[in-house]
Amino acid sequence: MQIAIFLYDRFTALDAIGPYEVLSRLPGTTVVFVAEQAGPVATDTRMLSVVAAAGIGDVRHPDIVLVPGGPGQSVASLMEPGPVHDWLRAADEHSSWTTSVCTGSLILAAAGLLTGRAATSHWLALERLAELGARPVSRRVVMDGKYITGAGVSAGIDMSLELAGRIGGRDTAEAIQLMIEYDPQPPYAAGSPQTAPPDLVARLRHGSRHASTAARS
Repeated sequence: MQIAIFLYDRFTALDAIGPYEVLSRLPGTTVVFVAEQAGPVATDTRMLSVVAAAGIGDVRHPDIVLVPGGPGQSVASLMEPGPVHDWLRAADEHSSWTTSVCTGSLILAAAGLLTGRAATSHWLALERLAELGARPVSRRVVMDGKYITGAGVSAGIDMSLELAGRIGGRDTAEAIQLMIEYDPQPPYAAGSPQTAPPDLVARLRHGSRHASTAARS
C-alpha cells in the first residue's frame, strides 16, 4: 500500500510528520513524500526542510493521498486550476482514501474533491470550506465516505489513528498509538476556541490570514 504525502513550500511540519509517524507503522505500507518537483521543501518556519523523494508525475496511483496544511496553502498554484489539482483529481480516482490535515482540506476543496461533503479544517479556516463547496463541520476528525479530514495541526495524529484503525483494525491502531505513546495531557486548556481564553481567541482570529475584512474591523 502506497501512501503519498504531498508537500509544498511553507507547509506545517507536524501536519505531515504526525500522520507519517502513524501511517508508516501500518504493515505493508510505503510512505512517499511528493511535491510538484522532487527535492527539499521548506516548512512554514523556514528552519526545517523535508525532502520530497518524488514529483507528482512519478506517483500516479497512491492508495492514500494526504495533504497537509500551512501558510503556503494560500498560493495560487495550490488553490487554482493547474498541475496540483490535476494530480489530486487523478490520484483520487484510484485512491482508497483521500485525506487532509488542517488547511490541506482547502486545497482538496478547491480541487473539487469535497464538493457537498462534510469536512473540517483549522478552526480559523473552517468557514472557508463553505466558500469552496464543502460542508464545514467543527470536529477534530470528519469522515465522509473515503474522505477523512483532520482539524488543525495536531489533529493529524487523531485522523491518522482513525485511518489506521479502518485499514488495520483496532488492535493495529492501538499498538501504533502505544508505540508512539500518544497520550495527550496538555498543561493548558487552550487547545480549542471553546476552551481557550476569549481574548486569546479574538487576538488570533483578528490576525489570521483567513479573517474577512469585516471580522478584522
